Amino acid sequence: MILSKKRWQVERPDATLVQALQNDLQLSAIAAKILAARGCETTAEAESLLNMTEANIHDPFLMHGMAEAVARIEQALENGEKILVYGDYDADGVTSTTVMLHVLLDLGADVSFKIPNRFIHGYGPHEALFREAYEDGVQLIITVDNGISGIEPIRVAKELGMDVIVTDHHEPGEELPPADIILHPRIPEGQYPFGELAGVGVAFKLAHALYGELPSHLIEFVAIGTVADLVPLVDENRYLVKRGIQEMRRSLSPWVQAMCDIASTEQTKITEETIGFYFGPRLNAVGRLGEAAPGVELLMAEDNAKATALAKKLNACNTERKDIVKSITDEAIALIEADEKIGNSLVLVVAGEGWNAGVVGIVASRLVELYYRPTIVLSLDPEKGIAKGSARSIEGFHLYNELAKNRDILPHFGGHPMAAGMTLSLEHVDELRIRLDAQARACLTEEQLTPIVHIDIPLSIDEISADAIEEISTLGPFGTDFPKPVYVLEDVEIASMRKIGAGENHIKMEITNGYDKLDSVGFNKGHLHDELTYGIKVSFIGDLQINEWQGRKKAQFMIEDVQTTEWQLFDIRGIRQTARWLNTVPKDVARFIAFRPETMTYYQSLIGAPITLVDPALSNIEQSDYIVLLDLPHNVQKLEDVLQKTAPSRIYAHFYMPDSQYFSGLPTREQFAWYYKFLKNRPAFPLDMHIADLAKHTGWPLDTLKFMTQVFFELDFVKMESGLTTVNVNAPKQALTEAPSYKQRSEQIEMEQKLVYAPYIELKQWFDERLTSADE
Repeated sequence: MILSKKRWQVERPDATLVQALQNDLQLSAIAAKILAARGCETTAEAESLLNMTEANIHDPFLMHGMAEAVARIEQALENGEKILVYGDYDADGVTSTTVMLHVLLDLGADVSFKIPNRFIHGYGPHEALFREAYEDGVQLIITVDNGISGIEPIRVAKELGMDVIVTDHHEPGEELPPADIILHPRIPEGQYPFGELAGVGVAFKLAHALYGELPSHLIEFVAIGTVADLVPLVDENRYLVKRGIQEMRRSLSPWVQAMCDIASTEQTKITEETIGFYFGPRLNAVGRLGEAAPGVELLMAEDNAKATALAKKLNACNTERKDIVKSITDEAIALIEADEKIGNSLVLVVAGEGWNAGVVGIVASRLVELYYRPTIVLSLDPEKGIAKGSARSIEGFHLYNELAKNRDILPHFGGHPMAAGMTLSLEHVDELRIRLDAQARACLTEEQLTPIVHIDIPLSIDEISADAIEEISTLGPFGTDFPKPVYVLEDVEIASMRKIGAGENHIKMEITNGYDKLDSVGFNKGHLHDELTYGIKVSFIGDLQINEWQGRKKAQFMIEDVQTTEWQLFDIRGIRQTARWLNTVPKDVARFIAFRPETMTYYQSLIGAPITLVDPALSNIEQSDYIVLLDLPHNVQKLEDVLQKTAPSRIYAHFYMPDSQYFSGLPTREQFAWYYKFLKNRPAFPLDMHIADLAKHTGWPLDTLKFMTQVFFELDFVKMESGLTTVNVNAPKQALTEAPSYKQRSEQIEMEQKLVYAPYIELKQWFDERLTSADE
């Protein structure tokens, strides 16, 4: 039995709808299941999603304030006013800035840009930077991906005589800034048809309106910011990302090739995952460590040399960011493990002096992945007496609402159910931990503290092919609100498996439904080789990939998690080198069981773990999930009794038998008859003196002769006095099988046949029958 450490929630798309999508759109079963699971309730909806066009783009002038914004910018262009694009330091902000710079430069504007420093200025409009802009002669400020919360700095800008256009997508507060124009997809509510644009999406809308036509050359930037900012990939976001990826694949922009080279990815194979895992993190990295301007300069670069140099700079920042994240994560884990008041809290609150505030959100996410508890990571500044940081949550703990209950010690915080940022006094850090722990204990159940994996695409092996997997890519992009599928293969069997990799850290399997087979690989899952057995039903969750080798494409399942509710038999019979089989046994949880004292003596020093010698009454045997049967008892009933008491989920069958009788077998009736006649014809025969010679004469093993002699003694057929044997001709007739030695040897041979020398499948069946009856 292997139970996942996560809760598997399997959802099954409507089978009738899936079949209709397959038939009407000529799709594979997998593609049809994905569309059904993603909310397509009709063939028409699925077809619309598959074939998005520019018609999916809404008229930019539907956004409140768009006409006024275009008019004000055209006025600035006509009058030669200096314009400042004021951006943000993340990937969405960098791409928003790039889009706005492109359109303004194309229209002949006198334009510059400014992005605040995360550590000096913080997020959003900053009064000092607006005053600098005024001193530089700026007359119009256009914020991108920020501004909706910059009430005071924008008031200052207005007092200085500058006009301000805010373009933003973040949640507005109760009070809006005193900007001249606000472009926001949700202000006023319901005015614009789609409210989930990223910051770069809003900037793109303004660019669209200014150009008078869709600026397809800017869509590649929209795709980056939209994916990186994790906004829903539905409606026009979906079209913009899909189209943007297509544009990137064929783009001649120097930044594209430079980033592909740095990320070691092919331009023609760019996907949303390329953006999410390679482009986005590098654009974010510069702003996390310092100035974000190099990100804009890269995207604006007009020659390859400059683009390459800037891409290398971003890559170095990303490498540094990774090192910093790892260092802080390691320190945080050490604090959690060493300090009980931190580690035992249901809400982890860890803090360190000098931790980079730009990456603590990433660290919090890593700790949630590791511990699956709401987590706050704070950077301490003793000089200012403050702690500043980020939080990440789990389902069931509404982070914003729970933080809001502590406003008296949290003067500055913001966020949503799953993430938040905050600043508080150093003296209140421990108090915040204590309070949040109590709040979590009041609302989180044990079940909610177990991570969930949502699985929405159950598959059968016969549905999987290379063609079907290639078709899945046409359904993308996948992301927020249109998540990448998580597949499950239920109740399949393992046809073969082996460890792979230099350190044997990985596993390769063939899994089967009894007819079809599918190659499967589990990276860093080599341990499964010692935890899974053949002949049981196993379920896997994971991803689908195509393995291409020498021009041949083959479907492959990438294993992410596994579980089985069946008990397992691990066959370690006949392996003489103890170290070979001992390495496959989880010594810390397994119970080693011996039936014979000599076995215990033999293995005590070899195993290095306690061995239970079964006592006659089985008083020292109790329930054990994992048992190792080191040898066999003298009768099978004893083994059956042990199985009933232990009720194991794993059995490691070794069955060490140095005195095996299986191949010696039982002497034949003819042998017994010859031996009896031999002794009868030689009264007072000195057997002890001549038994070895007799063995040579007959060609029988010496042990066989001794066994036959013992049988004769037990049945009173032969007596021995003073070392001389005499046949008792008056002994009552009895079958040889009545002799205790004969019975014991017969039972041992039968037991060895069933347990030691039987094929694996027969041994598994033998245990199955006993364990099943024990459950009834």
